[in-house]
Amino acid sequence: MGSGFRLSLAAAAISGVTILLAGCGGSGSSTVKTTSSQPSSPSSSPSPSGGGAGITAINHVVILIQENRSFDHYFGQMTAYRQAAGIPINGSPATIEDLSTGSYSNYSPATGGAIAAYHTGSVCTEDLTPDWTETHTNFNRLNPAAAPSSAPMDGFAAIAVGISKWAATLGVQMADQTGRRAMGYFDWNDLNYYYFMASEFALDDHFYAPVPSNTPANRLYLMAATSQGYVHDPPGAGAITARTIWQELDAKGVSWKIYVADASLYTYLQFFSYYAQPGVPAHVVPLQQYFSDAQAGSLPAVSFIETGVFESDSEHTSNFDPAHPANGEVPINVQTGAAWAAGIINALLQSPNWADSVLFFAHDEGGGTFDHVPPMPVPNPDGIKPLDLSAADTPGDFTITASRVPNMVISPFTRKNYVSHTPMDYTAYLRFIEARWGLPTLTARDAAMPDMTEFFDFGARPWASPPSPPAQNQNGACDFSKQ
Repeated sequence: MGSGFRLSLAAAAISGVTILLAGCGGSGSSTVKTTSSQPSSPSSSPSPSGGGAGITAINHVVILIQENRSFDHYFGQMTAYRQAAGIPINGSPATIEDLSTGSYSNYSPATGGAIAAYHTGSVCTEDLTPDWTETHTNFNRLNPAAAPSSAPMDGFAAIAVGISKWAATLGVQMADQTGRRAMGYFDWNDLNYYYFMASEFALDDHFYAPVPSNTPANRLYLMAATSQGYVHDPPGAGAITARTIWQELDAKGVSWKIYVADASLYTYLQFFSYYAQPGVPAHVVPLQQYFSDAQAGSLPAVSFIETGVFESDSEHTSNFDPAHPANGEVPINVQTGAAWAAGIINALLQSPNWADSVLFFAHDEGGGTFDHVPPMPVPNPDGIKPLDLSAADTPGDFTITASRVPNMVISPFTRKNYVSHTPMDYTAYLRFIEARWGLPTLTARDAAMPDMTEFFDFGARPWASPPSPPAQNQNGACDFSKQ
């Protein structure tokens, strides 16, 4: 599932969705309940409580980013899980901003009624999209260009309907025609490994993808805290001249590797001019090397797992190729993807490197799945406005995030059962690396993020002996008719 495919889907869907939304604009109001906890600017976040000096206890950072799922879609039942399992919420306040905080629904233009958030019966979800215009419409169905600070988060089902209608014009009849799939969520029986790990270790219930668009722009931010103006696909290899975290690490003599799941070694680093520098491609290696390095206790200081763009383990929503619609929808099973991610995480738990490591886990954006919390305001990284918006795209800037995404902080130093409420996007991972190795910030975006030391107790080492996580369940039905 290359980035170009995702963009072609989004671009082709825009016109159909726009017509659909215009036709239903006044025919009903969303019954979505807005969050009781509005996000604030990262600059107003509370000071970290972990202690800056202790950060040097971490000598290995591993970053694992999966694809296209929102916080509510995956972790919307986190409060219920902890109550059922007797797991405390170590946070102030001792709450989690999930689906337990209200009754949430979206208006469906296909039915004229509301679709409430519900427990999906399928571990495979038909196609959705988080591209720029669709994401802004997800935030505000009737006024996508409006200021998002109190966004009703009411357009997810409408966008899903638009995709189904567009697919039908290509001869692909999607099982969901009402937009229902966008409102589905999983629970702790579906994603038992993630629920266990996020509850034993730490998560943030105001943790966002940095760009209100799809995979490419967000993954560029993960490496450079900017996409240098691109909200869709960058124009080609080497097009981005912004400094990356890898350059800063090299300048400081700090080791790093990008471990790639795809056999082709596809990496988003190729879009940066730095990739062409002598010796840089040698840092990009097959994923199997990660397991060898972890077992040998020879992980570099910073490891990034490049989730397979062309494989089926990324947890991306199922999709179809508009260039070959006769092939139909290719199912992608979230339990298969979670088991794949569990293998990577467990390799670190069992590694000699565990004693001084942290693994940061998240999804790259929400993928068009419902989340009830509005995006957070953030600074434009470098003053560059969007360069590649079409006339059909919603106007905007890089001053808001995307939706919240699932996330975990896994380390022997992680506070047990911890829940942060600090608003941040995942350029905070870069801020952590910069704080640990004394690197300069890359842009105004990572500079505005907290350094994440609040998640750690460097003195006590709460997880010196890691827990024994369950095997990821594989018993869910991959059946679009049950989604």
